[in-house]
Amino acid sequence: MKHTKFIAAVIAVGAVIGATGAIAKPGFGGKGGFGPRMSFEEMDTNGDGQVTKAEMKGLREARFATADANGDGKLTLAEMEAAAQARAKTRAAAMLERMDADKDGALSLDELPKPRRAGKMFDRVDANDDGAISKEEFESARAKFRGRFGGGHKPRAGAQDSETEQN
Repeated sequence: MKHTKFIAAVIAVGAVIGATGAIAKPGFGGKGGFGPRMSFEEMDTNGDGQVTKAEMKGLREARFATADANGDGKLTLAEMEAAAQARAKTRAAAMLERMDADKDGALSLDELPKPRRAGKMFDRVDANDDGAISKEEFESARAKFRGRFGGGHKPRAGAQDSETEQN
């Protein structure tokens, strides 16, 4: 049981580290996705077959140091933007390499991946099946999404929130 909890904890910590992709070293920890994907071997920096809290802390510190271009121990907006741009450039190059079927150095519309569930999602939001999404259907789907996933986003300034309108 302890082993299962440890593995779950390592996976959770890996996800947290992955969420810091904006300050990740370009190419560090794998390709694609929404952040770096690190293998167990990359997290096990001393190669002893176990990932410790100290190793996790070291990885976090290494990412921070990579983004901290001037070495002052603080991340400025410019440093964070530079790290994010470097990461985006690396991801875009990998995407081009992976999807460019004819190897012409550019992606055509046909080479882009097809949305896997876009049609299904549209059909779910279109509650009255009229082939269009009304503002009410949109707001209803948004409220359901917030309820299901915690609703961490606040509406933009000037945008009306259906939950607020109902109260």
